Amino acid sequence: MNENGNKSHLTIALAGNPNAGKTTLFNSLTGLNQKVANYPGVTVERKEGIWDLGDRTATLIDLPGLYSLDATSLDEQIARDVITGKVENIPPPDVIVSVVDATNLERNLYLTTQLFEYGIPVVVALTMIDVFEKRKHEIDIAKLSASLGVPVIAVNSKAERGKRELAEKVNALAGTASKIPHESNGGAPNGENALIFARYNFISKAVQDSVKHNDKIEHRVSEKIDRVLTHKVFGLAILVLILLTVFQAIFSWATLPMDLLDKGFGALGDAVRASLPPGILADLLVDGIIAGVGGVLVFLPQILLLFLFISILEDTGYLARAAFLLDKLMSRVGLHGKAFLPLMSSFACAIPGIMATRTIENKRDRFATILIAPFMSCSARLPVYTLMIGAFFAGQTVFGFISLGAILMLAMYTLGITVALIVAFILKRTLLKAPPPPFIMELPPYRMPSIRTVFQNMLTRAWLFVKRAGTVILAISIILWALMYFPRSSQPGSSGQSSVASGQQAGSSVNEQQTTNNEPLPEGEQLRNSFAGRLGHAIEPVIRPLGFDWKIGVALIASFAAREVLVSTLSIIYNVGKGENEESETLISAIRDAKDDSGRTVWTPLTALTLMVFFVLAMQCMSTVAIVRRETNSWSWTLFMVGYMTGIAYLASFLTYQGGRMLGFQ
Repeated sequence: MNENGNKSHLTIALAGNPNAGKTTLFNSLTGLNQKVANYPGVTVERKEGIWDLGDRTATLIDLPGLYSLDATSLDEQIARDVITGKVENIPPPDVIVSVVDATNLERNLYLTTQLFEYGIPVVVALTMIDVFEKRKHEIDIAKLSASLGVPVIAVNSKAERGKRELAEKVNALAGTASKIPHESNGGAPNGENALIFARYNFISKAVQDSVKHNDKIEHRVSEKIDRVLTHKVFGLAILVLILLTVFQAIFSWATLPMDLLDKGFGALGDAVRASLPPGILADLLVDGIIAGVGGVLVFLPQILLLFLFISILEDTGYLARAAFLLDKLMSRVGLHGKAFLPLMSSFACAIPGIMATRTIENKRDRFATILIAPFMSCSARLPVYTLMIGAFFAGQTVFGFISLGAILMLAMYTLGITVALIVAFILKRTLLKAPPPPFIMELPPYRMPSIRTVFQNMLTRAWLFVKRAGTVILAISIILWALMYFPRSSQPGSSGQSSVASGQQAGSSVNEQQTTNNEPLPEGEQLRNSFAGRLGHAIEPVIRPLGFDWKIGVALIASFAAREVLVSTLSIIYNVGKGENEESETLISAIRDAKDDSGRTVWTPLTALTLMVFFVLAMQCMSTVAIVRRETNSWSWTLFMVGYMTGIAYLASFLTYQGGRMLGFQ
């Protein structure tokens, strides 16, 4: 306690190799007291939480997963800057907790020996100890601690093992001096290579003195499984089957909560309209805010399921196998093997995927990965796919049991991957020509996923989605509503009369359409003469060959702010001017029933498929554009990416729509 009676506060850094159990330990120590932000001046994610140590509390900083601190990548440089106190608003750590995988001691301890050299007390948290012991290996933790010269605590987050001891050691070491074990750096080595050999010699001796491996295990289960999952034929087939199963589950499991959310927002809109007098405020709240934000949040169950499956696949170790499986294919098109993980991350969101390319040392390889990452179908596209599939392909099956929606979803993901590989092949043989270096990565052992880690990852990402809906999408929804609501040629007055809006921007033709009672224009005419309607009409000649009308054009323009805004835009477009006594219709029904001025049906299955193809390939996200500008430090490369992606999207959509019509599809 300090003199004011409050707990004193520490700063603790959590460092460790990828797949060493660092995230699981971080979640276990901090619980729900976490926040995610970016490091100042860069787009690398910063994750920290509050750790209760008993006598005092600590800010626990989860450093990026590292193999070393040689600063050959940005993640390594940021980790060094945090440890040395060079990051703004982050004090240097009082203690470093080095997370070490007990099943892979020698490789994990290399980073630990580097941490010794910063003069900060180090505590080793030995994870995966349950897996280590199940394999009948033995470890003398006291001997290992004596050899390393630092405390070593065996931890098991699931069983709460070692958490109290870890907190006690961190508490005890905070504020104490630290010394570097002389043997860990070989005294005074000549050259860097000598330093590396000295570290490994030190590690090897420490492990040999304290660990006894069980050599009687000849065939491990993971090796047998890998023979199938990493097989060049069976492995790919299993990967496709797993993805198809994931999408099938996303569609079937999310139906009920999505329907409940849809009805809930509809009921909320009806209640708000019934409680307010007719006018601009009621229209703004119901048609702008509730319809716009609700139209996006209704897809939250599918977003939750998507991140649930991604977290499970990552936690079990399968994603690393998928990377190994696809490495040969990626190398054939010129991509670096390390590109797989950034591209895989882009399925959740292109922004962290592009940030993850910083682990790729070669600039040309990194730029090639950045330029194709937006082709991966991120979670923001999921509402668009779901809306189109739900409107025109729901309830249809293939072979009597496979959902057509799941197949179309898989087809969209496959299309993005295929086009990305083709573009990478061209880029690496023209603008970004460079041979990819060999790819070396670890295949972690198969593990049961941590329920806590899976659900915390899922909830964290879902909260970011909700926060986006509550900020960016809310603002865009209000702006879009205003663009479609104004200019008003007539407004209802307090006495039931209408007053003609000043300016009469809509022109004399609008005046002629008004009734003798100066009633507001019909819904369709109001939208046509609005600012948004005029903009949609301006681009309609360009998008008409794709089967899109001016209303879809308005939605396409709005969705550049964020892809999922397309849904809220269509929700607003097809709900403008609804009377407060009408029953709320779903967006799907509104799209199915939409007609143009001639009475022709606007939306058909072919139109929906064309729109999905456009969204797979188009650069419809200004946040991603901003990140690409920051990561490449070049507007030329950024505008090149926007231009070529838009061109490919237009061409593919044109071929889809016109080709479909030639084949007799509607």
